[in-house]
Amino acid sequence: MPIQKLPLTLITALLFCSFFAIHTHASDHEDLLPRSINLEDLAYPHPVKHLPLTLYEQDVRMAYMDVSADKPNGKVVVLLHGMNWFGEYFESTIDQLTDNGFRVIVPDQIGFGRSSKPIIPYRLDDHAANTKALLDSLNIKKAAIVGHSMGGMMATRFAFSYPDATTHLVIVNQIGLVDSRPYRGWTRIEDTYQRQLARDYSAVRRNIERYFVTWDEAYERYVDLMYGWTLSAEWPRAAMVRALNFQWIYAEPVVYDRPHIKAKTLFISGAEDGRNFRENAKAVVDAIPNAKLILFDDAGHCPFLEVPEKFFPPFIDFLKS
Repeated sequence: MPIQKLPLTLITALLFCSFFAIHTHASDHEDLLPRSINLEDLAYPHPVKHLPLTLYEQDVRMAYMDVSADKPNGKVVVLLHGMNWFGEYFESTIDQLTDNGFRVIVPDQIGFGRSSKPIIPYRLDDHAANTKALLDSLNIKKAAIVGHSMGGMMATRFAFSYPDATTHLVIVNQIGLVDSRPYRGWTRIEDTYQRQLARDYSAVRRNIERYFVTWDEAYERYVDLMYGWTLSAEWPRAAMVRALNFQWIYAEPVVYDRPHIKAKTLFISGAEDGRNFRENAKAVVDAIPNAKLILFDDAGHCPFLEVPEKFFPPFIDFLKS
């Protein structure tokens, strides 16, 4: 039936439903409450322990999960999270790995998740060294290192710095695929901090929605949580920690680590992850001596969440190899 012949009441109802569908999330956020920047109010899938460290004369604690398999295969996998994330979002990845016999170590890096958030000079080398200190404390001599997003940079630096401790390297939608310093200028910490401090609900939602090709209601929890951080009295501290970490992402590229990586490497990612991602991913694999590339055309930044049925089989097979 042509729209001009539809009853006026039906047209009005359809327009209202369309408007509501578009704007429902924008209004819902007004009811959200502050959330802890240390995630005490978020249940982790496994018990969380803490490793005491001293960094830049400050005593801090690194949170981590250490999850054993019912039928262990003797191999260990370390999962390194991204900038906007924390160990909890690896729940399904942990399940897949332990079901296949792997022991899984999942740290929250200093400044993230349930770990301490000191105001210190954050550096990529320190994140890698803290991860190595965690493995040493657990008497783990060798492990497969898996890094997602910012964690991909950490995993690359770890494999470069500690080749004897790295059995496999897995890179999942890493940021910092190229050295961007020749193409864009330095940003002052104060400017980055002010931008972080000013993040509103729309900015948080855009930041999470861009990670996925197909949106799922399950991802709403991350929007609500990360917006809740901005309502916390401790948000200025978290915003500054984020700003400090953005500095090393710019200043410490891992481009020059790649030719020296000895571990067998898998670059496995969603292909729809921003401009030039496919060609940059290929360049990464070409630069690492023993590397393989797998891209999923229908996934974005978090393929283990978006297309788990495609992601996990080759991921597990590689780690078993």
